[in-house]
Amino acid sequence: MEYQPVVVQTHPRLSSSKHSPESRYWRQFKHPVFVKEYAPITSVHFSPFKPHRYAVTAATRVQIYAPRTQKITKTISRFKDVARSGTIRQDGKLVVAGDDSGLVQVFDINSRAILRTLDSHKQPVHVTKFSTLSPTQILSCSDDTTAKIWDVPSQSTITTFTSHTDYVRSGQISTSNPHLVLTGSYDSTVRLFDSRSGQCEMVMRESSTASAAGNTPVEQVLMFPSGTVALSSAGPIIRVWDLVAGGRCIRALSNHQKTVTALAFDANAGRLLTGSLDQMIKVYDVSTYKVVHTMRYPAPILCLAISPDETHLVAGMSDGTLSVRRRQTKTAEGTAIDPLLSGTFEAFLGTSFPGGTVRGKVQSKPLGSVDELRVESRRTKRLKDYDRLLKSFKYSAALDSVLRKQVPPTTTFSLIQELIHRDGLRTALSGRDDVLLEPVLRLLVRYITDPRFGEMVCDVAGIVIDMYTPILGQSPLIDSLFLRLRKKIAAEIRFQKDLVKTKGALNMVLSSATSVNGI
Repeated sequence: MEYQPVVVQTHPRLSSSKHSPESRYWRQFKHPVFVKEYAPITSVHFSPFKPHRYAVTAATRVQIYAPRTQKITKTISRFKDVARSGTIRQDGKLVVAGDDSGLVQVFDINSRAILRTLDSHKQPVHVTKFSTLSPTQILSCSDDTTAKIWDVPSQSTITTFTSHTDYVRSGQISTSNPHLVLTGSYDSTVRLFDSRSGQCEMVMRESSTASAAGNTPVEQVLMFPSGTVALSSAGPIIRVWDLVAGGRCIRALSNHQKTVTALAFDANAGRLLTGSLDQMIKVYDVSTYKVVHTMRYPAPILCLAISPDETHLVAGMSDGTLSVRRRQTKTAEGTAIDPLLSGTFEAFLGTSFPGGTVRGKVQSKPLGSVDELRVESRRTKRLKDYDRLLKSFKYSAALDSVLRKQVPPTTTFSLIQELIHRDGLRTALSGRDDVLLEPVLRLLVRYITDPRFGEMVCDVAGIVIDMYTPILGQSPLIDSLFLRLRKKIAAEIRFQKDLVKTKGALNMVLSSATSVNGI
């Protein structure tokens, strides 16, 4: 009969988001690069067009960064005042940005020339975005309480929305319907407009008892790609609105301590990323709206964006720091194998089909008959050191091999369990001097209070005490380890008694509360 290796027992772990697959994925965004600007960074936007350059808006300029090198490739600084909301068009050729003078300007990303100047707003413009489905149209939102849809070729206004009564600081054109526009304002409302009629079709009102007026300004809005659900942030609260049900609030999320200033989806809109003045970025699973990961930053966050290929996570902060986190992707991730390269590889291995050609070269036919039987060869699995010693019935040496510091306790106690099954534990523990007995006692002292191994430690300790009581007093080191073991056991017994008392008191409190509620 073939020797069966020792089965290392696994113990269940407490569920923790730190070690979850979701958290492990987001922890891959590392190698942060910090770039210091001279003013707060108010906007970050990735180009949907490869190589996914991103625009960073700070002070009176919009800078275009290359994602591979993190270097500035273009700087657009033709603004009369503080620039806002630099956004790259879907084809990666144009950039639009507003400024605090009320101008909206369209630039050629390569030559940095001003192609269009739209000057209808009277106060600062905080939002400028291209329409996804109509690339020649632009949305602008201003502190003059209006939002406008512009036609870039004619340099004229298509529609002006005037329903808001305070600053309009956020807005988005739906990616599923080019006529629907979602805006958020400091008048504590989120509104859905139709550009065909110019009318407000839906009003969603934020409310909070925290402010004196009972209302909280809306900082950001975001619409799902389907166009049926919208998100808004007002103060530290994120609300989810069902647009199909007439703008009904279906969920309110309160996981940040300060105002939420940034909302963004990942590439598939399966995860929501939120940035806040509490210096935290949180990742939500949109199916449950539970936080699956949290990232801490050195300063309050004003904006964030994730690249369409999910390799870069960029955040802008109030102290002028730009943080770029990168995720290293595997070479074979999401790529198809070229048939020619695949054929070459097969030809190299000599496993190609007969008569096949690669780049004009005839591949050799496989040797041997088609009906020839082939004997499967199996490599003998290499045994661990303790398995080899167990196989030779060297129980004491096997136990010594797992008492080293680098061996995990699960392996050590799995071997002890195997020795118990073989009725060889006494044999492994017998005949030891103070040098060989010391690691055994240290193991017992270390894990006597561990709930995973406590019961087995007690069994082993009983055998050791029974075997080595006659030699007590001959070695100061062994005597001190026995005393430490005794003190640990006494402390654990006191702790268990306190737990039982606490449990009894809690049961009395809970039972009395249940009886009161029942009455």
